[in-house]
Amino acid sequence: MRIGYGYDSHKLVAGRQLRLGGVDVEYDRGCVGHSDADALVHAVIDAILGAAALGDIGMRFPDTDPKYKDAYSLELLKQISGALRDAGYRIANVDATVIIERPKLGRLKAEMAANIAGALGISPSQVNVKAKTAEGLGPVGSGDAVEAHAVALIEEMRGQ
Repeated sequence: MRIGYGYDSHKLVAGRQLRLGGVDVEYDRGCVGHSDADALVHAVIDAILGAAALGDIGMRFPDTDPKYKDAYSLELLKQISGALRDAGYRIANVDATVIIERPKLGRLKAEMAANIAGALGISPSQVNVKAKTAEGLGPVGSGDAVEAHAVALIEEMRGQ
């Protein structure tokens, strides 16, 4: 078994869609980024890549490559799931936390977890998503940014 950790953060601005865990969240601001800037999915991608020692999201999907402009992050996660299988591993579980002051995400956590599980081809019971605020501290607490953290536990596939 191997464990990986992922982190991502994005600035929030007017005129962008806020997408977290593949869910289009109703809000007046969204994340700045080359792709859809889904910080939660990006953290999960980096956690999986880290667990398997397969690099990082910037190496796999560079923001200098126009083919990833406005890319849907769940599609990128599907690609990483395939790379993980090709390397001889499978997901045991993913645990992730998104930190944003507003909007409140509690009612969307199950949908986010289901989206991540679907992209990975695993059961929703293998994915946990938590939502927190920064209690008014720093750029996240002032409502100017979002952060996400994730850990992924993977195991070698044997006899498959």
